[in-house]
Amino acid sequence: MISHFFKLIWNKKRQHFLLILEIMVAYLVVFGIFSAGVFYYRNYAHPRNFRHENVWSINISNHKPGTSRADSLMMILTGVKKQLLATPGVRAAAYMSYNTPFSNSINGNTFKYNDREYSAMNYQAEDDLPEVLQLEVTKGRWYAAQDAGGTRKPVVINELLEKEMFPNGESVGKEVVFGMDGTDRRVIVGVIKDMKHEGDYATPKVGIYERADTGFYSWTGMLLLRVDPSVDAAFEGQVHDRLTSTLKGATIEIQRLPNQLARKNREMAIPVVTAGVIAAFLVINVALGMFGVLWYNISRRRQEIGLRRAIGATAGNVSWQIMGEMLVLTTIAILLGLFFAVQFPLLDVFNLPSGVYVTGMLLATLFVYVLVFICSIYPGREAAAIYPAIALHED
Repeated sequence: MISHFFKLIWNKKRQHFLLILEIMVAYLVVFGIFSAGVFYYRNYAHPRNFRHENVWSINISNHKPGTSRADSLMMILTGVKKQLLATPGVRAAAYMSYNTPFSNSINGNTFKYNDREYSAMNYQAEDDLPEVLQLEVTKGRWYAAQDAGGTRKPVVINELLEKEMFPNGESVGKEVVFGMDGTDRRVIVGVIKDMKHEGDYATPKVGIYERADTGFYSWTGMLLLRVDPSVDAAFEGQVHDRLTSTLKGATIEIQRLPNQLARKNREMAIPVVTAGVIAAFLVINVALGMFGVLWYNISRRRQEIGLRRAIGATAGNVSWQIMGEMLVLTTIAILLGLFFAVQFPLLDVFNLPSGVYVTGMLLATLFVYVLVFICSIYPGREAAAIYPAIALHED
């Protein structure tokens, strides 16, 4: 039966060429949408691994009036931090580099281990960052005051970087080298869970965290503040006033991490939603096209169908023939589409995991088959309802 369908399609290859091409293009578009959807869902399902609720991101710009000495700036900023910590409603505070969670700032760095070079997102922060963001240390410890004055600066890496650098998992105590001359040696003191710094739909990236030193305070002005859930807008105004009165001439901008997260999620969702709307229009167009082609074929094949019914074919046989032909056409189009789709994981396009593409192919194949099956049901019934006497009489 299947070979008979192929023979029928081959005999009308010119009529079916455009339909096959249309289904193939629709398949590739749906494959792209499903792959993107699977990628974003996997990222969304990945735990955030830190608590952003009740955390404020305070940007203090022009924070060094009157002095440019690093040690003086450190004393000023740590004094401000102590004042805030003494305020009822503030639970924890830590200065951090500008690439705070959900900000649009990124900073990368390269370093070496065993003469092999690695790249990772680079973060600098104070000892209190785990308390502010509720970070989970899985191995070793977070750096602390005991690391001050050591010959090797402490660093903390995340699990992704540990997996890349140390497949056997033994990373704590290992030494990495920063800089070109090989003299800036750091020691790994701990490993934390992978943080989703760039939003719920973004992939966690390999990261390394450095302990803030004296020079750190001369260029950064980002302060993360964990506050009580009960604080209100009046408290925010109180914090703002205290900072502006202490840091004369500085510009203070307070943002809440939940608001920044919502903005980042919207930015990432807009392209997918737009592509989904375009794909929906294309799928509707393909569905209407299949309806039209099937209807046209049935009207042209009334005599053929009537003759089949006259020699004993049942209504079910005729209906199955129409749907079977469409499913064979769809199989040919999907095989052609798969040829192009498999190039994505083979060539590592967009640097996505192969499992994302494979899942996208399976979902797109299932979707197109279901779509074609639904589009074939009603024309198949119309064909099955043709009476042989009427069809042959028309002939």
